[in-house]
Amino acid sequence: MAHDYDLIIAGAGMVGATLALSLADTGLRIAVVDALPLEPLPATAAATDSGYDPRVSAVSAASERIFTRLGVWPLIDADRRCAYQHMCVWDAEGTGEIRFDARELNEPRLGHIVENRHIQQALLCRLAQTPVTLLGGRNIETLVREDEGWRLKLAGGEALCAPLIVAADGGRSKVRELAGFALREWDYLHHAIVTTVQLAQPHAHTAWQRFLPTGPLAFLPLPDRNGAHFCSIVWSLLPEDADRVMALDESAFVREAGAAMEGRLGEVIAADVRHRVELRQRHARTYAMPGLVLVGDAAHTIHPLAGQGVNLGLLDAAELCDVLRAANQRGEQLADLAVLQRYERRRMGPNLGMMTAMEGFERLFHADALPLRWLRNVGMHWLDGQGSLKSMIIRRAMGLEGALPPLARDPELDDQKL
Repeated sequence: MAHDYDLIIAGAGMVGATLALSLADTGLRIAVVDALPLEPLPATAAATDSGYDPRVSAVSAASERIFTRLGVWPLIDADRRCAYQHMCVWDAEGTGEIRFDARELNEPRLGHIVENRHIQQALLCRLAQTPVTLLGGRNIETLVREDEGWRLKLAGGEALCAPLIVAADGGRSKVRELAGFALREWDYLHHAIVTTVQLAQPHAHTAWQRFLPTGPLAFLPLPDRNGAHFCSIVWSLLPEDADRVMALDESAFVREAGAAMEGRLGEVIAADVRHRVELRQRHARTYAMPGLVLVGDAAHTIHPLAGQGVNLGLLDAAELCDVLRAANQRGEQLADLAVLQRYERRRMGPNLGMMTAMEGFERLFHADALPLRWLRNVGMHWLDGQGSLKSMIIRRAMGLEGALPPLARDPELDDQKL
């Protein structure tokens, strides 16, 4: 049996669900399909020693605005999100250090660290209140181009048809692969170890990042619980170093993690189970073809050192929403390549710019030559003293400056509402 829609979104992660919710009031027949169940269940504490999930996101101001406008942010319990007002980045191979402070920007915070699954559950709760059709527990098997659009065949024989498909199904996108999008892809030759740690000292609402010769180590603040202090950590390591660190018992691991952070947060007391992720960069050569468009990690994946991956994806969703809403109001065919390329033109440049910057940072901090070590330490000291330039960099990363889609703008400065 085939089911017809105006728009099918493949992937109900944060980006796909945000796009569906942003278009829910347009009158379009929208379906969201995902391999995982999509029931909006209460987001309880994770089944870990800390009670926190290892997968977290650094939610920028622009992303917070998107969630607020869609009615999602209030559904995330305040005690599951941790605002941070400061950021400290320093080089292990010298004395270079940069500090960012929200007060210097006249902002209440630089961002929030939030567990992904709490964001996801809030999105699903909001989607359950809309006409959007949620099709969970379904795997996509084939994608066929037809006269009137596309046919998605699902495991079990069910078929979905629509003139427009949005691939929001992650870095290893099945839809992108089936559609034949060309991809630039390379291995960072690093693996990330991700877990939650308990600390002896408060994190001071600061995101900490130290650049080690083996890769960056980030301690991201989580809410205190019952007087205990927690951080989510992302530790980028060469594969052989990741093998060794993953093999450590808990007591050896927490000692090494504390030493790698130079003891700035005191003793690391305990750690949850560690998870290991291979780091690869991917970027589609194009984001659109007739009737099919890529968003989020399906279009681009980026090194996690600046925590910008999900924020770029949410800006993709907000920009595509703006393009599709405007085209729908003008009576244009949403699946037309000319329409979809408006989104591509607006998002490819900023995405490539951020990816290039992160690639440059990653290469610079892995450079071992003495002149380059000296250069980056001098450069960090210099940048830390350049108030206006430093503010411009962090404001752009937060989504407080630059061209933004209406959904991501400050509501007080933008009269356009959904």
